[in-house]
Parts: sequence; structure tokens; C-alpha cells
Amino acid sequence: MEIWINPACSKCASALSLLDEAGADYTVRRYLDDPPTAAELEAVLARLGLEPWDLARTGEPVAAELGLADWPRDAAARDRWIGALAAHPALIQRPVITADDGAAVIGRTPEAVRSVLPASPERPASPARA
Repeated sequence: MEIWINPACSKCASALSLLDEAGADYTVRRYLDDPPTAAELEAVLARLGLEPWDLARTGEPVAAELGLADWPRDAAARDRWIGALAAHPALIQRPVITADDGAAVIGRTPEAVRSVLPASPERPASPARA
């Protein structure tokens, strides 16, 4: 399991705490220091079942500088969005968790984080993954 975090983010800290409490085996990626490539973003978007504009933090100052609010959200603009996320990782929602079983979530809620934890005798699979 891998989790993309910004160390200054409270949602990331909460997600890490939940993973630790569950005894999860995970790798931390500080995505602002080690930005994902366009290919990695494509793969994560496919796992999340989202489009790049769904992953974008449109309230960030760089989003305003780029004029993201006015960008089309269609197939023709998809590569442009992915390029912006790769070039400006601060635009990426966080934390992104990719599980070893292929599942992925944006772990902004405890429920989302728990949904990618492997089932154990003490913790049954979540209904979404059962």
C-alpha cells in the first residue's frame, strides 16, 4: 500500500494514524517532493475511477494562476489536466491511497481510509469491497 501525503495536511495525518492503528503495511510518498509522473497519475486515476479534474484542488493559488476554473472538463482536455497535476503537484487532492489489491481512494474521511484496509478476523471487509 502506498499513501501520497503532504506532511502539513491534517487529513494526511489522520489517514496515517488510521493506517498505523490498523497495523497496515504502507509506504509514504511525499508527493510535493516526489511528484507523480503523468503516467502515474493516469494509473491512479484509472484505479480511482476518476477524471483528472475530480482529483484537482481547484482552490489552490496555482489553480487560479492557471485559470483551471475555466478549463473544459472533457476528453479533449484530459491530457492538459494531467499535465497540470504533474507539473503542479499541490493541485492533487490528498491523501491518495493505493492498496496492494488494486483499490484506491482519496482518504479524506476515516471511512475512505478503512475501505482500503485488508480484511482481518477482527476487521471484516467493508461492504464496498466485500
